Amino acid sequence: MDAQQARRVLDRLVGYKISPLLWDKVRRGLSAGRVQTVALRLIVEREREIKAFQSKEYWSIDVGLSAKKPPQFSAHLAKKNDENIAINDEKSATNIVDTLADAAYVVKSVSNREKRRNPAAPFITSTLQQEGSRKLRFSVKRTMMLAQKLYEGVELSPDEGAVGLISYMRTDSTRVGSDALDEVRGMIAERYGAEYRPATPNIYKSKKEAQDAHEAVRPTSALRTPESVAPFLQEDELKLYRLIWMRFVASQMTPAVFDQTTIDVEAKGKDGAAYLFRATGSVPKFDGFLKVYEEGKDQKDEDDEN
Repeated sequence: MDAQQARRVLDRLVGYKISPLLWDKVRRGLSAGRVQTVALRLIVEREREIKAFQSKEYWSIDVGLSAKKPPQFSAHLAKKNDENIAINDEKSATNIVDTLADAAYVVKSVSNREKRRNPAAPFITSTLQQEGSRKLRFSVKRTMMLAQKLYEGVELSPDEGAVGLISYMRTDSTRVGSDALDEVRGMIAERYGAEYRPATPNIYKSKKEAQDAHEAVRPTSALRTPESVAPFLQEDELKLYRLIWMRFVASQMTPAVFDQTTIDVEAKGKDGAAYLFRATGSVPKFDGFLKVYEEGKDQKDEDDEN
């Protein structure tokens, strides 16, 4: 109630004062408010950052290596004389390639370690929109429209009437209620096995500026699996519900475990310098939360190298 009253006051302080000014100075029919005004400022600031960005050229060098026994693998240039190397232009890159022509590549070290990858937090509004775009190719508008339908309710049986399938979809909090945590943890142990359920619930920190008025976007009941509600949903509604359900369930599962190997290979250049190339690969050891869900990414990072 306090949050709702605060929003009403902000609407009157901001929207009621700025909208008439826009009608008079810009164009009649425009509106502004506590959300639109701040969003517009963020867009303007981001656009200014884009225009002020100074691009810098950089080059990378990879080498394909093989020995008497397979497999072949690729390694990237990481250091020169034990110092990190930055290649800023084509000429510098060509000089390095030339100085390493006919060089012998010798394995300097091989290290192995166990690496854990933790699940992503349950959805908030922004991450739901991002994953809806990456995985389902939905526009932001389409994602939110479908989420609204799932939130408002779907008739699962004549006796139940309309049942809301997800929590409120406009939220910036990753908080999950204790009852929902108990339910999903029990379901994980029963459906996937006790080894997929951590000893204690996974708790995710919300951003410092989060309002925390609502829980994360999650199924109202983890026991309503995508398969059980499929007969009652349209195709795109089911796709989005499945995404929300999988993300929430995975967020309360154990980490995925990998055996990671790093190989450092050294080559002596004609200039007398020692060039160190590095190759990193990993092999799955325990799938953990990946049994249910893997977060989408716009670009690869080191964790994706195999």
